[in-house]
Amino acid sequence: MSDCKKECFKSKIGGQALIEGVYMRGITTAAMACRLPDGTIDVEQWAVKNGKDAPWYKKAPFIRGCINFVSSMAEGIRCTMKSAEKQITEDDEEEELSKFEQWLTDKFGDKLVNVIMIISVVIALAFSLIVFKGGPILVGNIFVKLGAAETARPIIEGLARLVLLVGYMYAISFMGSIKTTFMYHGAEHKTIACYEAQEELTVENVRKHTRFHPRCGTSFILIVLLLSLIVGIFLPRTNMWLRFGVQMLCLIPEASIAYELIKLAGKYDNIITKIISAPGLWLQRITTKEPTDKQIECAIAALTPCLPKEGEEDKW
Repeated sequence: MSDCKKECFKSKIGGQALIEGVYMRGITTAAMACRLPDGTIDVEQWAVKNGKDAPWYKKAPFIRGCINFVSSMAEGIRCTMKSAEKQITEDDEEEELSKFEQWLTDKFGDKLVNVIMIISVVIALAFSLIVFKGGPILVGNIFVKLGAAETARPIIEGLARLVLLVGYMYAISFMGSIKTTFMYHGAEHKTIACYEAQEELTVENVRKHTRFHPRCGTSFILIVLLLSLIVGIFLPRTNMWLRFGVQMLCLIPEASIAYELIKLAGKYDNIITKIISAPGLWLQRITTKEPTDKQIECAIAALTPCLPKEGEEDKW
């Protein structure tokens, strides 16, 4: 990792890993770069409204959190679906379809991949909420019935939620496709770190930078989890379904607060922001991996169109 000197700054540019690619979002431009099956890099870019041009509700503290999170998630899903489409080769398209696959193709046409991805995402989100919110409540009930103090319930639930999250992240990190995505995640962070160090965006320069970043979505998820542990202390404990329902409603303020904390961590560098960032940076040891040179090339290709134009300002 290179040393950050006086010329270093904190950029507002962010992004995420895709399927064989990287998505970046700047002040007025967003872009995605994907490594195609033939080895070439495909780059798409489009205009966005950030910073001063963004609507008021995307800038108002504690209101912007949930709105920007949902907006970013929707954009990320859209880019992920497009990156998946880019991995389909002519040979894949020419394979003989089953009757059901042919019916789906006739029904949805070119939108079939998007429909499948949307259904998959909805099911995955619903399953995640049930497991990560409902599962720990069941664990808490079991421990209380086994003799644990009722006052210990929120701590037991919080620890169960943390174990589930870290265990899940660690388990999937060994899957081939997920491991590759985590490598692109590392490439995204390294490229932004190189840009913030005001070094030329070359593979050699990017490679020596850190793969950990305080404004990462991994950090956001972990902060929401830790906030839910604190909130859980004050929620009803006698009715499991009521507790689950209130916890789901509390996701909105938890996400809003987490968003503001992440922005602070991205803007300032002091003891408080280092404490805020520490858990997320630790978890990024699982969700980011050291990338290959070709993956770094993708990240550079995605970041380059998003760099500030003349007169634009992306510094905090």
